Amino acid sequence: MSWQQTLGRSGRAGHNPFTRVSWVGRFLLRLECLQLRRIIMAMRQTPLTCSGHTRPVVDLAFSGITPYGYFLISACKDGKPMLRQGDTGDWIGTFLGHKGAVWGATLNKEATKAATAAADFTAKVWDAVTGDEVLTLAHKHIVKSVSFTQDSNYLLTGGNDKVLRIYDLSKPEAEPQEIAGHTSAIKKALWCNNDKQILSAADDKTVRLWDRNSMEVVKTLPFDVSVSSMEYIPDGEILVITYGKTIAFYNALSLDLIKTVDAPASIHSASLHPEKEFFVAGGDDFKLYKYDYSTKEEMESYKGHFGPVHCVRFSPDGELYASGSEDGTLRLWQTAVGKTYGLWKCVLPEELVAENSDALYCTAPEVKA
Repeated sequence: MSWQQTLGRSGRAGHNPFTRVSWVGRFLLRLECLQLRRIIMAMRQTPLTCSGHTRPVVDLAFSGITPYGYFLISACKDGKPMLRQGDTGDWIGTFLGHKGAVWGATLNKEATKAATAAADFTAKVWDAVTGDEVLTLAHKHIVKSVSFTQDSNYLLTGGNDKVLRIYDLSKPEAEPQEIAGHTSAIKKALWCNNDKQILSAADDKTVRLWDRNSMEVVKTLPFDVSVSSMEYIPDGEILVITYGKTIAFYNALSLDLIKTVDAPASIHSASLHPEKEFFVAGGDDFKLYKYDYSTKEEMESYKGHFGPVHCVRFSPDGELYASGSEDGTLRLWQTAVGKTYGLWKCVLPEELVAENSDALYCTAPEVKA
């Protein structure tokens, strides 16, 4: 397989000097308000919409930054994971081969390999350059999560059979290492601590830290409700967990709590900016929320999707974040509104230069990548 991109009239003025001054004052005030409104409207968040999927988008992941930019993969219940250019959302290709909903997807750092987890009881490894299927890894139940080691030589999987599996991709015929312990379906499994340990979140309302060599539990975090998402940040060893309306941050090595933030609605996913300045979250109310990481204050919120937000992730350079929704679309959101980046082009309007020299006018056309 190869890849297939006017102001209204104010009445008479002049008979009374005070009436004339009042009219001029109102005119100037209204003009100022119009200019201000234009600036505000120009600076609004305008997401790029990535269409193509026909069912809910349930997972997404970015590659690292490569000589060709960075890339984005999406998992969807339509069974057709897609690869896109990360900064523009331009479609590159669709991985064809699964016979059921795809619940998880990931790319290695170099964007040379992709892995997907599906309801057809398989995980697949793909050549992300050509789109060819490389390996099919049979499981005993629905697979929900896939994760590469940093060297891309091993793949970690987890799913409804409650077992973590480690596959040596250089020995596809070999049986995987299996780690048992969870008592319900595994939602997410990630490598951490330079691939020496594993983090897993399951429907048994726990997050567990495992030692890779001994395959024993190092620590268990219990929750009152099931964890909805988990993100691992290697730089600083931070673990981002969402459950209910809560976004929680933990030390990934000790599982000690750092802080929690409560959102207005149930949250399905959250992501921390690479510089740890802020984080974004999305959930049941169709909105994307942006919070200051230090103060925990809400900075912005936007409603762009037409269904619950299932997944959200920052790009590796932190310039944008992507969201996937029940509405079947991905959307790319600019981290710093008013900056030229990707398909967002920002210019200074000539008529506002004189009095508003710092104003930026952003034009992000209705792009459907």
